[in-house]
Order: sequence, then structure tokens, then C-alpha cells
Amino acid sequence: MCGIVGYLGPRDPKDVLIGGLKSLEYRGYDSAGIAILHRGEFKRIRAEGKLLNLENKVKNEEFDGHLGIGHTRWATHGPPSERNAHPHCVGGVSLVHNGIIENYSELREELGRGGAVFSSDTDSELVAHLLASETKSGRPLFEAVLAVLPRLRGAYSILAVSQEEPNVMVAFKNGPPLVVGKGHHEVVIASDVQALLPYTKDVVYLHDHEVLVVKGEEFKLTAPDGKPLPIKTVHINWSPEQAEKCGYPHFMLKEIFEQPRAVAAAMAPHIDLALKAVKLQRVGFGASSVEDLATLKADQDWAATQRVLSETERVFIVACGTSFYAGMIGEYLLERLAGVPVEVDIASEFRYRHPVLPPKSLLIVISQSGETADTLAALRMAKGSGTKVLSICNVKSSSIDREADGHLYMNAGVEIGVASTKALVATIALLNILALAMGQERRQLKAAEVKDFLEALQAAPSQMETVLAYNQWFSEAAATLKKHKGFLYMGRGVSFPVAMEGALKLKELAYMHAEGYAAGEMKHGPLALIDDRMAVVMLAPQDDLQEKTISNLEEVKARGGKIIAVGTGEDPKLRRLSEHYVALPEAPWTVNPLLEVIPVQLLAYHVASSLGHDVDQPRNLAKSVTVE
Repeated sequence: MCGIVGYLGPRDPKDVLIGGLKSLEYRGYDSAGIAILHRGEFKRIRAEGKLLNLENKVKNEEFDGHLGIGHTRWATHGPPSERNAHPHCVGGVSLVHNGIIENYSELREELGRGGAVFSSDTDSELVAHLLASETKSGRPLFEAVLAVLPRLRGAYSILAVSQEEPNVMVAFKNGPPLVVGKGHHEVVIASDVQALLPYTKDVVYLHDHEVLVVKGEEFKLTAPDGKPLPIKTVHINWSPEQAEKCGYPHFMLKEIFEQPRAVAAAMAPHIDLALKAVKLQRVGFGASSVEDLATLKADQDWAATQRVLSETERVFIVACGTSFYAGMIGEYLLERLAGVPVEVDIASEFRYRHPVLPPKSLLIVISQSGETADTLAALRMAKGSGTKVLSICNVKSSSIDREADGHLYMNAGVEIGVASTKALVATIALLNILALAMGQERRQLKAAEVKDFLEALQAAPSQMETVLAYNQWFSEAAATLKKHKGFLYMGRGVSFPVAMEGALKLKELAYMHAEGYAAGEMKHGPLALIDDRMAVVMLAPQDDLQEKTISNLEEVKARGGKIIAVGTGEDPKLRRLSEHYVALPEAPWTVNPLLEVIPVQLLAYHVASSLGHDVDQPRNLAKSVTVE
């Protein structure tokens, strides 16, 4: 959702805040603002629209203070406007907020009865009123926060400052992320770690219900009752350069091209151990001496991991958006390779439908950010019932990562484009390895089979490189493709979730009508949509379902649909049926999704780009959905 930055130190806060907001703009870009101490008061400047509008407004502004806060907004309460932009300032207190205050109506009515005058339509301003009321009574800002915390319901990360305490920042959270870093005589607070990287690589992640108090260049953590808490510092290996475009016109295209490396990085901690396990099993020693193939907590030994993999009787996979489609691919992998029943759910539905989690169930939660609100709530619900939870995240020490029992890391690096790419393929690679580990432990796969699948997975990054060569073709074809009235994406088996993902990407980026279907469902409704203005993207790699998929394609062709087929090698049947044909390298069905996803990403990217849309920051969307 929204992006937050705070700074206290010797640099010009304006430069730090604007730089930090640039790295966080993918979290929201409806409006932006800063408030910096100047002549004993907070000077606030806000602008509707993208961050560039704020940059232009502050370009010639000067500040004499060294304390400031900034915000880039994704609107929840109140429409995008300068009036509703953060920071909100009331009675000397200024704050920025990411999240939703659920008892907003109740608090607004109460404050209104007390004579409060509101200058925005937001829920965030109400917190500023509450804090200002406490500081007016003589309480320092930290004590004011402790007094107000019990009155807030909902998901929030808030950073507050007061003109009465020019060397103090107070931050507190329940849900959305906040990270603090200590540099050289300076402290920086932000929603995501990339805003801190120019100043430090040693960071502290705030946990829910913790309060951070910064005084000068020092900070401390406390519980809601004010009692001190220990501080755990995490070292981040990312460099600021990882968040640069490196010559690509958009972050998204750069990240599409980084996918082969992302798959290799996701596999790297596991692939050698997996192959070693196969060799040990083949000579009769078993795999018990291999360390933690599924990395279910660093301090667990392999025997504990074996028990989780072998004793699991049912798997639930829960995620949102692109991660949900990755989970659907995981369903095919785990059921076929490991012989375990799998159920895949959208997190926002799972958490409210009162699911029955039998004993010996394993919940797998997938989230690039590790902060997705609905997925985190599903994790907590499952843990409350005693279910083991395995997380697949890209951000170590994120909320989901911290609260899960076991951990698999995407290792995809910073993903700036709002539409996820690298995280998807990294997750698919990890689900392959997990399914093979589980299949081997449950005696569903022979050692030779596991070895063959692993070697095919190792070859996937180089095969993905060859598929990226279609970038130029899609760039040229976009001028024609964008004229279609809509797109139907279809596939069978593991290609079905890729079809769903392709449709999502086109909707996210090009704002065009697109739907993803299982190809076998075409005659149950979607066939009515097909005419010569409808594009049909058919995912039909060589597998045991290809002949059935080609039959569906014949029906599309007979009705005049414009077919873009994605197949394996020089497939004469697909070439005959298609207006455009994309040939993938030959691979087993387990690897095909890693290859198929690249053409649908490139199609969406180039169509959107040719329409003049902002590919990295599609309208109404944010990278990390940290509130419902």
C-alpha cells in the first residue's frame, strides 16, 4: 500500500525523503508529501498525483531542520487529492500512515463531538488528532503514542513527530511493515528496506505491537506498556544498484530478463543437496544425512524435515494474485509427484470460509513481500489450530517469514515493478524442488526419476534465456495485438494457471479485457466470445494433454479467432492453426510453466507499453497489499 520514510540526522532531510519515496513509489502513487522541521515548526508540502509533482514543488524549498517524514499514497479513505495527501498535521504533531483504521467512523464521530475540525477525508488524520490531544495535555510524544494505541483498531504502520521534540521520531505498527536502519550519526525509517540501502545495510524489522522511539542517533524498542524489548539487527545484502533499471526502459522489462538468474538463485541453496540425496539413496544409505532440503527452519535437523514431508496427509496452499497462480501450479506438482492431496485457496476467501484443517496438514503460504495482509491472517489462523506452516517469501524477516514454522526463500532480489515477474518463476522453481523432496520422502518417486526432474530444472534458466529472444517479436507485434477487442488465454494441466496469470498481466498493465480459462471449459461458455476480433492465446506445449488442447484450438480456428499459440519446438499442427506461433525449448511438464510464462509477460508488457501506459506503476494498484 502506501510508502513511508522518516529521517533524523545531519543530511538535508529533503534529499533523503525524496530519494526514499522514489524507491517506494511502487507502493502507491495517488499523491505524495513531506513535512520537515523548519524554524521550529513542521513545514508541509504535498501534491496530488505522482511523486514528480511533489519533486517540482519542493525543488526550490529550503529547510533548516534535520528531522522530516514523507509519504507516497495509495488511496483508501478519501479520494486521491492534495487535501487527503500525507503527512497530516494537527496541533504540532505530524504523521504518515500506511493501513486502515477500522474504527474510523467511531473515532471521527467522537472527535467531532469534542470540537475537532477535520481538514481531510482520511482515517489517518484522526490519529494525528488523538496524538495532538495527548501532547497538548503535557505528555511527550512517546507517552502520547502509548496512550492512543489501545484506541486504534485495524492494520497500520505510523510514523509520528512533534515540533515540541525536534530530535524525536516515534513509530508503531500492527500489520504493514516498518524497517529502521542506523547509519553514521543518522536514523532512517521506511516501509521497505530499499529506501534504507543508501545509508545502511544493517536494519531492524518492527514486529506488530512494538513501538520504536528514536532520539537523536539512537533508538529503542518497547512493548505497548513501555517496557524495553531486545533489538535484533539483520544484515541486508542488496545493493542500491539492484534497484536501478540498468538501461531498460522499465523495471518490469529488466525484471523479466532477470528471471533466468532468479530461478537459478532460488534453486541454488537446494539443488546440490537434492542431487546428493538421490545418490545416497541409490547406494542404500537413505537421505538422512542431507541437511534440510526444504529449509524448514535453520535450527531443525533433516530428521525433523523428513517427518514433516512424510507425515503430511494434506496440503493447503494459500496466496493472492500472481502468487495464487503459482500455488495452482504447485497443486499439480505436489499431487502428481508427491501423491498428497492439495487444496489451493485465495487468501481472502480462505481466512473467512472457516476451513477445516485436519491433523497432519501443512499450510504453504506464498507472498513476495511477506507482508500480504490476507495471507498473513490465514497463516495466523492456521497456526492457531496447530497446523504447520511453510512460507515462500522473497523478503527475509518479513512478517510472514518470521511467523512461519518453515521457510523457503525466492532469492529473486528486489522486484520494483508492481506486476510480479521474478517472484513467480522463483516460486515455481521452489515448488518443483519441494514436490520432488516430498515425493522422494513419501516413496512416490524413484531415485532415477528425481534425478531426471532435477537435471531438467537445472537446465531451465538457460532455456528461459532462449525464450527471451521473443522480446523483439512481441515489441513489433504489439501494434497489431493492441487492436483486438479482448484476449482469451487457455491451457490445460499446469498450463491452465499460466493462462490465468497471462490474463491477469494484460488486465494489470494494458487495462484490456482478458480472461484465463481451462481449455476444456471453452465449450461451456467462452466459445460464445470468439470472433475475428478476439485474440486467443493458447498454451499448448508438448505434454500428455496437448492433443486435447489442439482439438480445442481447431474449434477456435473454425470460428475466426485470432490464435497466438505457444508450443514446443517446430510443431507443424500448431503453426498451421496459428496466426502467430511461439516455439519453446523441449522440457518436461514440470518445467514448462517457467518457459510459458515469459511469452505472456512479454505480450502484456509490450501491448501496455504501445498503448502508452505506465508499465511499472499501473493505475489503482500497489506492489504490496498490506491491508484488506
